[in-house]
Amino acid sequence: MQPSHHQVRRMRALCGALLTTLVALAALLTGATASQADTTICEEFGSTTIQGRYVVQNNRWGTSATQCISVTNSGFRIVQADGSVPTNGAPKSYPSVFNGCHYTNCSPGTNLPAQLSSISSAPSGISYSYVSGAAYDAAYDIWLDPTPRTDGVNRTEIMIWFNRVGSVQPVGSPVGSATVGGRQWQVWSGNNGGNDVLSFVAPSAIDSWNFDVMDFVRQAVSRGLAQNNWYLTSIQAGFEPWQNGAGLAVNSFSSTVNLGGSTPGGPGTPSGPAACKVTYGTSVWQDGFTADVAVTNTGSSPVNGWNLAFTLPSGQRITNAWNAGVSPSSGTVTATNVGHNASIAPGGQVSFGFQGTYSGSFAKPAAFSLNGTACATA
Repeated sequence: MQPSHHQVRRMRALCGALLTTLVALAALLTGATASQADTTICEEFGSTTIQGRYVVQNNRWGTSATQCISVTNSGFRIVQADGSVPTNGAPKSYPSVFNGCHYTNCSPGTNLPAQLSSISSAPSGISYSYVSGAAYDAAYDIWLDPTPRTDGVNRTEIMIWFNRVGSVQPVGSPVGSATVGGRQWQVWSGNNGGNDVLSFVAPSAIDSWNFDVMDFVRQAVSRGLAQNNWYLTSIQAGFEPWQNGAGLAVNSFSSTVNLGGSTPGGPGTPSGPAACKVTYGTSVWQDGFTADVAVTNTGSSPVNGWNLAFTLPSGQRITNAWNAGVSPSSGTVTATNVGHNASIAPGGQVSFGFQGTYSGSFAKPAAFSLNGTACATA
């Protein structure tokens, strides 16, 4: 018996609905596959690369218990952190992301090791997520050595403790306090049996920050723990857990090491332009804004490594930035290039941006200077 026209239309409708459902299911599965594309590493010293420029490492060495990290394109999260070690000793691991060389594992395209005297700046940025119910620190590891070694333990380790939870403390003992990068730190100094350790401990947790690693390197030099003819070998950011640690995450990390260049401002600084122009575009809403900044080299010589200085009007504070490291978050700030936009050809342009908050009436910065040269504004 042949189906009626009504039955045919109904079958077509059912087939159409089924096709729509299948398409939706395929899209859902595709989205699920994309969302599950993160790399999970459980091997003791397993690692992978992200962004074609950084290495993320599991780096479990203080316990045989399982530790696994889930690596994203911008950082990593600890998804399993079994086992514990006494908090009065060394941590159980240092899952981290780094620029440079660590036990012969060098990040793609790195210019480290680099002699300290050749480094004009080393802008870096970090965003952390913390958890409770664990014992850990969130720390930068900055390694220095008299030789450009890419393997083994370096002579001096600088640690910047952004946070610590539980009864854990740095190597050595407190030796005072210092203001570095516009922030106040408690300073610890000691030796772990293999290398000197200089630690800067934040008085309260820092979730994210953009800063110049060389500010801390200069502290090590001034305290006799390094010399200007030594080498910076790696810049690392991660966590040292003693107990638990699942859920801790590096949401984002950036590290650039700017080498050489000279200007009338002195040796070892980025090369400056003869002239520059800044375009400062904004989008403003109640209590918040974004700024898109374009910097044009209107001179006849290239700019190799740049710092753009300007003063934010009172009441404004930067919460996050992209395509540049910007520090501090308020007052007179400096935006520093990242790796992919360090050079500005004559007539060329680079751009970066940031988001912020403000109180009172909104206004734009009155003036800008690029590597010490005043810029015109568009």
